[in-house]
Amino acid sequence: MNTVEILRSHDIKPTIVRMKVYEYLYSMKNHPTADTIYKSLSPEIPTLSKTSVYNTTTLFLTKNLIRPVTIEENEIRYDADTTDHGHFKCTACSEVYDFNADLSKMEHNLSEDFQINERQLLFKGICSYCKRS
Repeated sequence: MNTVEILRSHDIKPTIVRMKVYEYLYSMKNHPTADTIYKSLSPEIPTLSKTSVYNTTTLFLTKNLIRPVTIEENEIRYDADTTDHGHFKCTACSEVYDFNADLSKMEHNLSEDFQINERQLLFKGICSYCKRS
């Protein structure tokens, strides 16, 4: 499926900004913040504003096209991979990596009175690259 079809399948009208933001998120896999997206795309789209990036990511979130990745309390990153998986943040270089994890099999002691709406698995430590350095 191409970007236009993906956006339309989520009831999102394709615009240049929306297509570029989604393509960036899908291809880069770097779990960027809105500011990172803006800095990366502004040379290519001179009329791009931070507001349009924030509005686009908010729209994508409400349409479940992307998911938020909250690693630090004051920072929201975005992930185009909406399947269940875990994240690893390197405390040395700050890179965030995906890893496979079956979150549905995570054991917990919450009673059935609790409704789980979102699952996240986060590990922090030193990545293999930094560990070798």
